Amino acid sequence: PVLEAQLALHRRYWSRDVDAILGVQTNIASCIRNLGRFDEALVLEREIFSRRVAMNGVSHQNTIGCGCNFAGTLLGLGLYDEATSLHRDQLLPAARRALGVDHEYTLNLHHNLANALRDDPRCIRDDLLEAETIM
Repeated sequence: PVLEAQLALHRRYWSRDVDAILGVQTNIASCIRNLGRFDEALVLEREIFSRRVAMNGVSHQNTIGCGCNFAGTLLGLGLYDEATSLHRDQLLPAARRALGVDHEYTLNLHHNLANALRDDPRCIRDDLLEAETIM
């Protein structure tokens, strides 16, 4: 309720500050995800990520952070193919290019990709070897 009230205030008084509104929405999605309500969090995080990409591009630090949250929720729902694709095709290349290989977000993305490869019930030996190489 507190974060929803904060979001309502931002929308009412600072409606042009899209970045702040997306920040509050990110906090709400995180709380929902932490409660285990992954389906609800996924809807919100997908929207936040797409708006961040449209507003800042995929290489912006806030976009990469939101993408990391989004991918984590995909993993929580067992959507391994989508999470792996998001990591490989968008997030990791953007993070390496924009933030560098040693940045916290880049390292977290590598960790999440390795977990996605390892935890997928359809994984094969090559996936496990790739996950081990990443880690």
